[in-house]
Amino acid sequence: MDLKLNQEQRLLVNTIRSFIRSELKPLEQDIEETGSLSDTLAVDIRKKSQALGLYAVNIPSEFGGGGLSVLDWMIAEEQFGWTSDILIRRAFGNVYEILLEGSEVQIENYLLPAVRGDRTFSIAFTEPEAGSDAAAITSQAIRSNNGWVLNGAKHFISDGYYSDFFVVTAVTDPNAATKGISTFIVEKGMPGLVVGRDQPMMGLRGTSHVEMRFDEVRLSPQHLLGREGQGLKLAFATLGRVRLAQVAARAVGRATMVMKMSLEYARQRRQFGAAIGDFQMIQQMLADSAMEINACRLALWQIASRIDSGEEMRGGISMLKIQASEMLGRVVDRAVQIYGGTGYCRDFPIERYYRDARISRIYDGTSEVHRLVMARELMKGDVSLYDCYEE
Repeated sequence: MDLKLNQEQRLLVNTIRSFIRSELKPLEQDIEETGSLSDTLAVDIRKKSQALGLYAVNIPSEFGGGGLSVLDWMIAEEQFGWTSDILIRRAFGNVYEILLEGSEVQIENYLLPAVRGDRTFSIAFTEPEAGSDAAAITSQAIRSNNGWVLNGAKHFISDGYYSDFFVVTAVTDPNAATKGISTFIVEKGMPGLVVGRDQPMMGLRGTSHVEMRFDEVRLSPQHLLGREGQGLKLAFATLGRVRLAQVAARAVGRATMVMKMSLEYARQRRQFGAAIGDFQMIQQMLADSAMEINACRLALWQIASRIDSGEEMRGGISMLKIQASEMLGRVVDRAVQIYGGTGYCRDFPIERYYRDARISRIYDGTSEVHRLVMARELMKGDVSLYDCYEE
């Protein structure tokens, strides 16, 4: 069992970190102050990323993506965690694999333009009364003579202002329970689609999180993504990948960056005639953070490798989502303590990292919900969550 990165993986890490350091880091503070990224800069960083082969790395190469294995993709996502959410979206793409389930026409009209960076889309699953419980949605798509009529509402839709189209879940058969939910592609600008206000957030400055309303939106059969009634299955598969990549892997990467900053500050900052890193209480915080980061990274690589080998890892993804998001919160909290008043000051990025980290334990399923998922998988007999030796 070789846990060392090979030459190609090292090159991937170094390329992404160098790109983030030179192209994205200089933009972060302005985004924090203004709350936006100009279209000109968005196009510029996308083109530079594409030139390095860093855009849509999760999509198979036959569709123009990077074609990375899940493990290599997670290694890339770790590095993405070294910059802010909106810059990750613009520079590296936010192309969800759910579009791979589309027809040839849908792949041509939606997936390929998204992989090229010509079009951007969001997943619109969350509703005011259906967050972690994705099966509790009430938006409905009622059959009409030539398709469906969509009514309902969504909220917390990330990147909603910037997106050209949305993948939306809606109930198509109220009597079929979880098998009565379908997914649709809804174009921005369609009559009846209202993209509402950007809901103000504590962190993640620059990324819009909009409210949406569907008032008699008419959808043709060409707007159905996948088979009718398959929507919840597609949604769960999509969210599983999101939790693994955009939450867990990026949390490991962000914690690694914060750890590096904490170490540098502990070496430089002096009190009572010594570097604060010489004090045992600071050393304990640094040691605890290093241990937790290392444990999460090993778990991430293990789960990614098992997915690459064809295993179903629903329980493992829930476990890691909890582990990594809560780890990030502790690492950043310790960093604020190590930095002291400077860490609480908005002139320095630690304060921003602290605010941004808090959402990780909430979005894409709360820690409490994922503990329930884990427990159910354990009760079903998934011993791999705690014993890798038992078959």
